[in-house]
Amino acid sequence: MSSTERRPLSELTEAELETLENELAAEYETIAAKGLGLDLTRGKPSAAQLDLSERLLGLPEPGDHMAGKTDVRNYGGIQGLPELRAIFAELLDVRPEQLYAEDNASLSVMYDLISFALLCGTTDSPRPWIEDQDRKWICLVPGYDRHFAVTEKFGFEMLPVEMGPEGPDMDEVERLAADPSVKGMWAVPIYSNPTGLTLSDHVVERLAKMETGAPDFRVIWDNAYAVHTLVEDFPKVPGVLEAAASAGHPNRFWQVASTSKITFAGAGVAFLAAQEGELAWYGKNAGVRTIGPNKVNQLAHVRFFGDAEGVRQHMQAHREIIAPKFAASREALESRLGGYEVASWTDPEGGYFIDLSVVDGTASEVVSLTAGAGVALTPAGAAYPYGKDPHDRHIRLAPTMPPLEEVTEAIEVVALCTLLAAVRRAQAGKGK
Repeated sequence: MSSTERRPLSELTEAELETLENELAAEYETIAAKGLGLDLTRGKPSAAQLDLSERLLGLPEPGDHMAGKTDVRNYGGIQGLPELRAIFAELLDVRPEQLYAEDNASLSVMYDLISFALLCGTTDSPRPWIEDQDRKWICLVPGYDRHFAVTEKFGFEMLPVEMGPEGPDMDEVERLAADPSVKGMWAVPIYSNPTGLTLSDHVVERLAKMETGAPDFRVIWDNAYAVHTLVEDFPKVPGVLEAAASAGHPNRFWQVASTSKITFAGAGVAFLAAQEGELAWYGKNAGVRTIGPNKVNQLAHVRFFGDAEGVRQHMQAHREIIAPKFAASREALESRLGGYEVASWTDPEGGYFIDLSVVDGTASEVVSLTAGAGVALTPAGAAYPYGKDPHDRHIRLAPTMPPLEEVTEAIEVVALCTLLAAVRRAQAGKGK
């Protein structure tokens, strides 16, 4: 069928479906024979993005080792350098005294937060979490697979809540949070992984105000993409610490962020923002396993950025590299799938991912088909706890790392496989 004849698959006859399936299968076999070897599995910065931070490798310069009165080459300072904390406090809408600068990975900070709570309890806990046999955690879906891996490892029953256009169903979140065994929730509030959605002010307000059954309920607020815009404007970062304190729940949010997709993924700086008492609790526990973070690297970042505006300018350079890849992805999906009514996809204004929703029950087949055609995708279901998407519908696309021409080629293959799987499902529905 030519593109001008496209119409929803549900309107096609058995003969038309068979013709289309034959055409798509032949095209698929031709592509599979090429052995493409393309990869859209994870949201990694491209080499061009990493090149933007190359100057970091020469910082701090020889002889530049003092941050105020602190010799960054020595032990100590678990809070991190005040100069770097001041820069990112502005970006995260917190006060510098509410922010710690740590080593490279925010995932490590999140792991520590939960493990510390399990072993020692939080500042609001009647006992360590490990003593509660029935532990549960709210997971917004589709969501970040590495978040879910942490709570699964520590034995939490994970409770999925679907994301809508403005965020999760807050009636359901509040219902679940009323259970004393529910200890917390994962959230990526800005340009979430993988949908690219941003939580509305109303949702943020309800999260800050809601009553919970557990006195030590925590929201791990992963601001991984707070400055990762695909448009000229930067998003407004909600002041959740102040909102929660005003609502009488000052310790509710543990906010994390990092420079992993800003400078070097393996050599960045992670941040933890919380009320001062929570930071002291974290520092007391973290101080047993470390004598301080890599302050040399932190000073390098201070010298590299200069101030918060330096970060924003740097991220606009990132935008110039990756925004065309997102635009090309949208164009490829629309070009192949438009009119058939077999898929939808997000059009994010920031972040690192596109969430592709395919015909129910076909996501696993699409991922398998794309693998056979030489394009690797994240496993279907990865954006759900335990890797189980109940509708087998969602596929996470990560277009940032490959060169632009490879992104276009890979997305075209994904779209072809999406349509082929949908046609075969439609044929099965008509009794073929």
